[in-house]
Amino acid sequence: MTDLTGRLLIAMPGMPDPRFEHSLIYVCAHSEDGSMGLIVNKPSADVSFQALIDQLSIENTADLTGINVHFGGPVELGRGFVLHSTDFESEMTTLFVDDDFAMTATLDVLENIASGGGPEKRLIVLGYAGWGPGQLEEEIMQNGWLICDASREIVFDRADVDKWEAALGTLGVSPLALSSEGGRA
Repeated sequence: MTDLTGRLLIAMPGMPDPRFEHSLIYVCAHSEDGSMGLIVNKPSADVSFQALIDQLSIENTADLTGINVHFGGPVELGRGFVLHSTDFESEMTTLFVDDDFAMTATLDVLENIASGGGPEKRLIVLGYAGWGPGQLEEEIMQNGWLICDASREIVFDRADVDKWEAALGTLGVSPLALSSEGGRA
C-alpha cells in the first residue's frame, strides 16, 4: 500500500457522490486502518468565520475580512479543523503531516487567528472526508481519484475555483481530456 498522507486527491469527472464533485482533498492521514482528508476548494455558503467565532464565544480583536470557512467533507460537519503552515503549534495538539502542512483541531488555533496571530497560511474547515480500511484504494482503482503532490501554493494561495484545475496541471492533465470511464489495457 502506497502511503497517500500529505498528497492531494483530485476528484475525477463522473464522481458519483455530488458532495465530492470537482473536489480537491488534502490527505491528512492514510494507513491500513483508513484515511482522513479535508476538501480544500469548497468554501461554505452557510458559515462565515465571524459567525463561527461568535458561536464559539471567541473574542475577536483582528480584521477577519477574507477568512473563509470551507466544507471539509461530509463526516462530522460540526467538527472544525485548521489545515495550516507549520509555523504554528497548538499548546494542546497539532498534527504535523509533513514539512509544509500541519492540522490543528483545537480551539486555541481559532483564538490565535481571531486575535491576529496563528499560522501564516491556513484553511478553516468544518467536517472531513473519511474512508474505512481499503475504501480509498478501491475508489482510486475504480477511477474515482487522481493523486498529485500537495503544494502550499495550490492549497493556500490559489482561489478556490482554480485549485482543482491547478492540481490537474501538476500532472500535465487538461480537464477537457478527462473521462469518467476507466479503462484496462
